[in-house]
Amino acid sequence: MKKIVIAIILLVVTGGMTRAQSIDVSGFARTYEGAKTESGDFSIIQQTLNLNFEKKGEKAAFKANPMLYLYNSDSLHLNLRELFVDMYFSNFDLRVGKQQIVWGKADGVFITDVVSPLNLTEFLLPDFDEIRIGVIATKLDYYVGNNTFEFVWVPQFTPITKPASNSIWYIQPDFPAQPTFNWNNSEIKPSLENSEMFIKYSAMTSVIDFDLMAAYTWDDTPAMHVNKIIDMSSGSPVLSGLNITPEYHRLSLAGASFSSEIKGVILRGEAAYYNGKYFQTEDPAAKDALIQKDYLNYVLGLDFNIGDVKLSAQFIQKYILDFDKNMIDDEINNMATFLARYDMLRETLHLELFSYIGLTNEDALIRPKLTYDFDDSFSILLGANIFVGDENGQFGRYHDNTMMYMKLKYNF
Repeated sequence: MKKIVIAIILLVVTGGMTRAQSIDVSGFARTYEGAKTESGDFSIIQQTLNLNFEKKGEKAAFKANPMLYLYNSDSLHLNLRELFVDMYFSNFDLRVGKQQIVWGKADGVFITDVVSPLNLTEFLLPDFDEIRIGVIATKLDYYVGNNTFEFVWVPQFTPITKPASNSIWYIQPDFPAQPTFNWNNSEIKPSLENSEMFIKYSAMTSVIDFDLMAAYTWDDTPAMHVNKIIDMSSGSPVLSGLNITPEYHRLSLAGASFSSEIKGVILRGEAAYYNGKYFQTEDPAAKDALIQKDYLNYVLGLDFNIGDVKLSAQFIQKYILDFDKNMIDDEINNMATFLARYDMLRETLHLELFSYIGLTNEDALIRPKLTYDFDDSFSILLGANIFVGDENGQFGRYHDNTMMYMKLKYNF
């Protein structure tokens, strides 16, 4: 009954707004099916309706962006991605409501792009404009010439969304004993004290575009506080269980990004210093099996053309400072991305290859795809997600999820 009500409301709202001449309505309808190459089992059967309602005036505007997902044949999910109001003043703009905020210069990685958390229920496979979760925020952009000061206040913390335990993207943690979870400390209540603050300064010059940012936020991923249960009935200590309390902690960071063109080649860079991150450790002296460290995360990238082929490459490194040998994470984790794109047949056929390459763990996610624009509104996409490596890597752990997929998309 709930699903029927949602569908009726969307149809009524869509019809009413479409008839309103002053409101712009756009969006897309998409069908998306993917199957594992090894077993032939369907890994995803998804139908999507994306709607954008926009109204722009001289002093104010609004946007509503509901998305309706139908999984398989009976799982209906309504996601209100954005719902905000814009107000325009002489030298600043104000946006209030649920919104997606995108920062940084990197492609496919999130270093200073930390305002909107991620929906990882399908790993990193969704389009990046869909993988970010909208946050309820107040954003102020203040303009001084070619300089912009951006202030973001988020009154309610929103964590990342992880895969459910029955998902093919869920990874069962490897615990030395049977765990029990206590989620009592995982809720961050909305309050002034618990709100998040972000600030960014942007400058555009004839030589370089660059940003400086800082944030006082919450770590989107909870730290797992581990309490060991020791059985002494045999006369010697035996680990019989684990009490695990997931808890979110404050995280502060500062960073910068830039892009510049040199003789047709675009050089991009982005870096952030994270202060106060909790990491898992196997040190028996560590309280709750956690240790607090700072780390540096950065990316350097190049965008260039060879003939009609567009190419892009990035090197990404995460470096944990004051590393302890008992930590589970690597002290240095290196990764690279590569993108090649070629448009042909009067730019109606698009060939693309995008890859994540784990240099430290020798694994990869390789994503070739072919898109044909049947007309200005309708496109057909054929692609694959190929996971390479073993279970130790970020991508190799999903080697059984290698799949082929198809998307049919109608834009309106």
